[in-house]
Amino acid sequence: MPPNRRPRAALEPVSEHTTARLSVYLRALEVLEAEGVQTVSSSGLAERVQLNPAQIRKDLAHFGEFGVRGVGYIVAELGCHLREILGLDCHRKVVIVGAGHLGLALADYSGFRREGFDIVALFDIDSEKVGRPTRSGIPVRHATELASTVAREGVEIAMLAVPAHAAQSVADLVAGAGVRAVLNFSPATLRVPEQVRVKHVDLTTSLESLSFHLARDSHAVTP
Repeated sequence: MPPNRRPRAALEPVSEHTTARLSVYLRALEVLEAEGVQTVSSSGLAERVQLNPAQIRKDLAHFGEFGVRGVGYIVAELGCHLREILGLDCHRKVVIVGAGHLGLALADYSGFRREGFDIVALFDIDSEKVGRPTRSGIPVRHATELASTVAREGVEIAMLAVPAHAAQSVADLVAGAGVRAVLNFSPATLRVPEQVRVKHVDLTTSLESLSFHLARDSHAVTP
């Protein structure tokens, strides 16, 4: 059986939608591998993730040729390739700013470490929170220590779990400290330097979207 071709760097910009689907494919492959499945066709993978097989082939074609003719994708190998493409073949250091309920929950979520994201510290300005570790032992430090921690630990990602009114000043702080990527959980639009990547996770907006669809469904069945 010929080996799969190694992935290549994408020669054209890759959309956020494509990278999001790569993560979905990886999760499905991990389930397949846990089930003892060794190979899967694009149709079989598409059925797992409820997408079109052509979409899967198109997404993967950005990075190389991974299938074996007449066999399909080798589950373990494609999973390894996707982890490499997504940058998950190395551990990345992460800090969380905001030690409220959300920040503490994020810090104690064990799934991040399993996927290679090491939470090294939380930061806050509340003296009652500073110095108290989370349940999993992550230290809560004062925000004045953020820059030194980023430099010492080689932190690349910051999660912002702060109120909207504080989000921009915190974004300025982490960008100034040298953080290269920000995951923003606050309902605020951030202005950051061009070299800093930002993704927004607005839980309220997601709930409102679900509420919208529920309302439409209710109206649709009203006699």
